[in-house]
Amino acid sequence: MLAKQAAPRRAHGAANRVRIIGGQYRRRLLDFPDGAGLRPTPDRVRETLFNWLGQDLPGWACLDLFAGSGALGFEAASRGAGRVVMIERDLKAAGALEKNRAVLGANQVDILRADALAWLANSRETFDLIFVDPPFDSDLAGAVLADLARHLKPGGHAYIEQGSEVRAPDGFIIHRSGRAGRSHFALLIKE
Repeated sequence: MLAKQAAPRRAHGAANRVRIIGGQYRRRLLDFPDGAGLRPTPDRVRETLFNWLGQDLPGWACLDLFAGSGALGFEAASRGAGRVVMIERDLKAAGALEKNRAVLGANQVDILRADALAWLANSRETFDLIFVDPPFDSDLAGAVLADLARHLKPGGHAYIEQGSEVRAPDGFIIHRSGRAGRSHFALLIKE
C-alpha cells in the first residue's frame, strides 16, 4: 500500500512557499522545491518557538541542520542572529536556499551542501541555538541528539521537530514542548 503524500505547504495561496513571520524580513515569501519529507515548520509553530525564545536572537550563532525550506534558519536571521549555518544535502533545496539568501540579502547566512550527520561528526563549532527538523518520519533526530551537546554553548538551546514525542537526552532538559497535527516539537536547554 502506498503512503499518502502530504500536500505541499502553501503561503498566500502559492504551493511551495513559506512566509517569514517576524523581524527584519517579516512577510517575505520564500520559494522551495518539492522534496520527499520536506514539510516546513508551520507559521504558528514558528511563532510559538520564537515566543519561547523571546522573539529576538541578537548576535546568536544558529545551526539549521536539515535546512530544507530554510524557514527556521531564515526566521532566526530575520530576528537578529549574527550567524546562521544551514546544512542541506539536496541539490535543489540547497539551490533554493542560495537564491533566497540572495533575495533577502541575508549575508549572515552560510549555506553548506552536506550530509547533516557527517557535518556534525566532523565539526567542532558551537552554537547558541540548533534547529533539528529532519525529513518527516525519518529517525534522524535521534542520531543527532546523541551528538548535540558538544555543539551547543553552555545554556544553549536545541529545537527538535519530529513525528514522535521528543525525549530529552542526557545533559538536556525540555524547556517547553507542543504538538501540531502529527508533528511533535520541543525546545531543549543544555544543562
